[in-house]
Amino acid sequence: MALLQIQEPGQNEQNQGSNDIIIGIDFGTTNSLVAIVEDGKAKTLADENGYDIVPSVVYYDTEGNVVNRSTKHTETSSAQAARSTISSIKRLMGKDKNLRIEVGTRKIRPEEVSAEILKKLKKIAEQNLNSQIRKAVITVPAYFDEAAKNATKLAANLADLEVVRLVNEPTAAALAYGLDNSSAGIYCVYDLGGGTFDVSILKMQKGVFKVLGVSGDNHLGGDDFDAAIVKKFPQLSLIEAKKIKEDLSFTPHTSPLPQGEREPDRKKFENLIAEKIEKTIILTKNLLDDLELSAEEIQGVILVGGSTRIPLVRKKLAEIFGEKKVLTNLDPDRVVAIGAAWQAYNLSGHGKNLLLDVAALSLGVEMMGGIVDKIIPRNSTIPLAKTKEFTTYADNQTGMKFHIVQGERELAFDCRSLAEFEIKGIPAMKAGMARVQVTFKLDADGLLTVSAQEKISGIKQEIEVRPTYSLDKNEIKKMLLDSLKNSQSDIENRLVIEAITEANHDIAIIEKDLENLATEEKKSIGKKLEKLKKLIAEKSSREAILTAQKELAHASESLILRKVNSALNQKITGKKIDEVL
Repeated sequence: MALLQIQEPGQNEQNQGSNDIIIGIDFGTTNSLVAIVEDGKAKTLADENGYDIVPSVVYYDTEGNVVNRSTKHTETSSAQAARSTISSIKRLMGKDKNLRIEVGTRKIRPEEVSAEILKKLKKIAEQNLNSQIRKAVITVPAYFDEAAKNATKLAANLADLEVVRLVNEPTAAALAYGLDNSSAGIYCVYDLGGGTFDVSILKMQKGVFKVLGVSGDNHLGGDDFDAAIVKKFPQLSLIEAKKIKEDLSFTPHTSPLPQGEREPDRKKFENLIAEKIEKTIILTKNLLDDLELSAEEIQGVILVGGSTRIPLVRKKLAEIFGEKKVLTNLDPDRVVAIGAAWQAYNLSGHGKNLLLDVAALSLGVEMMGGIVDKIIPRNSTIPLAKTKEFTTYADNQTGMKFHIVQGERELAFDCRSLAEFEIKGIPAMKAGMARVQVTFKLDADGLLTVSAQEKISGIKQEIEVRPTYSLDKNEIKKMLLDSLKNSQSDIENRLVIEAITEANHDIAIIEKDLENLATEEKKSIGKKLEKLKKLIAEKSSREAILTAQKELAHASESLILRKVNSALNQKITGKKIDEVL
């Protein structure tokens, strides 16, 4: 009996044989950290002043030069020397390829700002390990799309770091929790950071960490809570609002406000953010419903992100899962970095744990009539590759265009367009004879490559999908909600379009030979053709179109039989039996 050794994708001989240290980086909206596994234990690394949490803030002078990549002890002095301060840059990653931010006399890309933060983390690691660092595992929100992921990779390259793997933040947290606690079973990871919210459901068992499903909102987090405080108390700065939020996470009251105004207590603060917290709870419940899981089947809820310290968050989660299941024995600020370090350890050839993530949204191609053929369904385990065969629609068609879309709706118009490409040079032949294999490949980072190959000629075309913009703050959520709300009408529309497409194909075939028919046969078929065309033009019901299509087929039986016999005669005339077979 042979044993199959399962290993982490990408854990190849190059990584295993390399002496390069791979670090784990939690690149956060508000704060970032770097971690490493040493002597079988994961730990975050601190700068020369003992700070391991690095604010994701960069200061620039009037010339656009970096004053300092902030750590807590340098924040005040850096701010005094700076003319431009940039924070929460992660929210802009992959949004627009033409986006530029004015810093002094320069205009720079979000990736350049992010690179400065990554440079600081790289420097901290090199000082701690007394070694040059070239490789890293970097965590990203579960709902980062291809554009945002590619932007993160570009920022790393600018910081002279090779990204060995991008890992979803909730998945990294589950990896850290599972290894530290030798846990098994189904767990929920609730990740509420400074700028993003993610929720994931994972199954952990004997060193295998499999993501069952993900959901989230790329623009919901602690920054929004700060903004809510400032809106209520306009005299406050965002820094003051952030301190109030942090204070009220630990005590019922905070320090008095400027100008002697009455300070907000915890209850008032929770009233300000209650609606936003409820959004995260709804997303969590919806994910459980999607996966057909009950709260009772969840062994525990792993908390990630500083905003999970807010008592209202823990109270709401306890109402769903029970207070004992809301796990607080790992530091929510550091757990993602610890998970990234363990994944880096795995990819360096030391670990034996397998991490299986999922695709956040369905991926497919637009078909005739605008319907979507989903190649990779939402929540499919990655990495994976799926192949589907397509054919030509018209005679002598020598090219095929492919429109790649992302989303849950049945029509391409309602989904997000990712890319288009065309395969040319298909041998001229009858409609439906060509065979074009289309393969969708999602790598372990969740990045998509699409290839198409015509089987007879061997002609191949490949495209790496790199969208030039990202989803806006509510677009992913809207995609999922719209797909549920419109599911019945979408399916009905799809069935009508499929019927119309097939009917038009039949019409095109029959009309070619209509002029060569005898008068009576031509007249009989013509009536059925006109009836079917009229129903199509009126976009009648699917049932009516299918009935008329059957009537046309029945009237055309003799014509179709003659065409088939003619084609067979051409194929076999003058040939031996073994040549035909």
